Amino acid sequence: MKNDERIERLLAGNRRYRELSDALLRAETAQNGQHPWAIVIACSDSRVIPEEIFNVTLGELFVIRVAGNVLDNHQLGSVEYAAAHLGCPLVIVLGHTRCGAVGAALHGESDGFIKTITDEILEAIGEERDPLRACEKNVLYAVERIRGEFAEHPEIKNVTVRGAVYDVLDGSVRFLD
Repeated sequence: MKNDERIERLLAGNRRYRELSDALLRAETAQNGQHPWAIVIACSDSRVIPEEIFNVTLGELFVIRVAGNVLDNHQLGSVEYAAAHLGCPLVIVLGHTRCGAVGAALHGESDGFIKTITDEILEAIGEERDPLRACEKNVLYAVERIRGEFAEHPEIKNVTVRGAVYDVLDGSVRFLD
């Protein structure tokens, strides 16, 4: 498939979305702004789509996606924005099974900018080499980092932060803490 064909496929999908989605809901969220009730930090993996996984609709989740669901100041700033300015009371760090970023960290298969992601994961997992346990440790590391960063933040110190793992095989979500 050529890139022009890929773009046309995206546009065709957007046309279907506009035809099939709730136009009133789109108008409502456009007019009245967003009021999500949860922040989800998820991996960029194309199989991990929080809105689908949790069966929610437009405007319910504030989703931050980055490979390996790692955190830097950009992601933390996004969490801070959604919690402090949009009033989201819940943050979920959502890892997943068969994560390529965790696998790359475990096998030392990274260079370039990818290394910044795998280095963060390696810091999170320490000596762990089991892929599932490494995924869980990576999630819990991010949970603790968010809790620590915002412990004294007056507007969001009472936000609940939880970790979860999505199983790409059976579609289930399991909370870790």
